[in-house]
Amino acid sequence: MKDVAAGALALVACVAGASAAQAQEIVLKPLIDARLRYEHVDQQGIADTADAVTLRVRSGVQASRGPFSALVESESTLAIGPQYNDGYNGKPLPVVGDAQNIELNRAQLRYADYGVALTAGRQLVTLGDQRFVGSASWRQNQRTFDAARGQWTVLPGLSVDATYAWSERDVTGIQGTPARPQAIGGHFWFGNVAYAMPLGTLTGFAYLIDERSNGIAGARLSSQTYGGRYAGNRKLGGGGWTLGYIASVARQSDYARNANRYAATYWLGEATLSRKALSGTVGYEVLGAARGAALTSVQTPLGSIFGFQGWADKFATTPPDGVRDGYATLGATWKHAGLVSSYGIGATVHRFDSDRAARHYGDEIDVIAQARIARYTVAARYAHYRADTFATDTDKLWLSVEWVFN
Repeated sequence: MKDVAAGALALVACVAGASAAQAQEIVLKPLIDARLRYEHVDQQGIADTADAVTLRVRSGVQASRGPFSALVESESTLAIGPQYNDGYNGKPLPVVGDAQNIELNRAQLRYADYGVALTAGRQLVTLGDQRFVGSASWRQNQRTFDAARGQWTVLPGLSVDATYAWSERDVTGIQGTPARPQAIGGHFWFGNVAYAMPLGTLTGFAYLIDERSNGIAGARLSSQTYGGRYAGNRKLGGGGWTLGYIASVARQSDYARNANRYAATYWLGEATLSRKALSGTVGYEVLGAARGAALTSVQTPLGSIFGFQGWADKFATTPPDGVRDGYATLGATWKHAGLVSSYGIGATVHRFDSDRAARHYGDEIDVIAQARIARYTVAARYAHYRADTFATDTDKLWLSVEWVFN
């Protein structure tokens, strides 16, 4: 942490010096993001249930002058009701991955002008739908990267996004152990080239992960993933209906020091039909398998897991035989002026099968009700996973309230 602390102090000193020289031109913006959450987990095979009450606060400041900005942000998580296994305390309870934590979450310098944005330091990196690279912001402790990132709008509609990171700051927090480290060093290269067309945006991507820390799986999570994604929407006739569509395909294989030799295919197809408050989605996602050995199927260790393949998180690590997820969602969201600016409900059903060996893993249903009240977002979620041949029956319930000022 010494190098990070020194960097943060240098960053603050730089901002302070600039403030003294050009006080009238410096714009300071406070950053506050607080979330109080209750999570209940009832998992077959574990006698007692988990009840986690946690409060997460991110606070910081951004100083801007013209195209330049500097940002510093801390993150702290307090376990108010620690009746759960946080991954470190060894309690015989279901795991809730929100350990107590206090750390420097972001410390970055940024330049943005003339269609170019350059960011250096500890920062968020979220790409595409965050399937392969994301912030994992569902967890109380966020994922950030020590990285240098460049974004360039080459021509109208054509953009390039390239990142090199030398450390991933994981959601485990300061209690990280050699098996679950707080930081994973290595060489991480992320590249996106996107072209916007009348009916959607076509994106080519390359994600190269070269982990140099042992962690749980060591270098066996090092991989190279190359693929493309097309996403867009269009109006249907004059009835107010809109069709949204996503298609994505990628090929992943071993990389760098990974001793596993494998190659597996990822693909996704999704369609959403919406009109006014209502929307319905159907989709099919495949994280393919190679030969059925551990960690030779498509893995997404740097992705934002929550929101993909069910909220019960049974497939955070892809099984050796891969996973096929057929899902359907029906939801409604109403917006209007007033204290309650929006509220909505939704439900999603999943059917999980293996990619090879023809096995039915299980089924899941997820439901949500949420509302936006002034600066607060309140939500209730429930997930029920019914196991067939993979994992165990699990029920999860979340109640949360979040307040954001930025």
